Amino acid sequence: MSRPSVLFLCNANSARSLMGEALLRQLAGERFAAFSAGSQPDQPHELALAALHKQGIDTTTLSSKPLKDFAGEHFETVIVLCDKAHQACRDWPGSHDEYLYWDIRDPRQIDRPDAYEQALQEIRRRLTLWLELKAQDTSTR
Repeated sequence: MSRPSVLFLCNANSARSLMGEALLRQLAGERFAAFSAGSQPDQPHELALAALHKQGIDTTTLSSKPLKDFAGEHFETVIVLCDKAHQACRDWPGSHDEYLYWDIRDPRQIDRPDAYEQALQEIRRRLTLWLELKAQDTSTR
């Protein structure tokens, strides 16, 4: 049986969605296949990578990818982390079983030195709850 796949989306795929991808790999191990993409991809942001490193999270496989790279693919779950990606996702030619919209503030728009760490913590909090719900779903089957 193949692992359930999860796609994290944000506009630039430079911080929030990369954080989600890396966090899911750390928190869930081999239970899920994690991916990320952006509606207008940029490069991974150095402060996002630094926040992940600070938490001991591996970033070696992270890269920014366009949403179109996943056209026609099916994901068990798509987690959208910003409004721009939420809009772009409406026209995405892929499919999913579950669609979650978590509007996480863009750390690039927050003038605080810990903005990326705060975004990472918010994503961690939501992912932890989501994983608990997934575990409950599988235990009741």
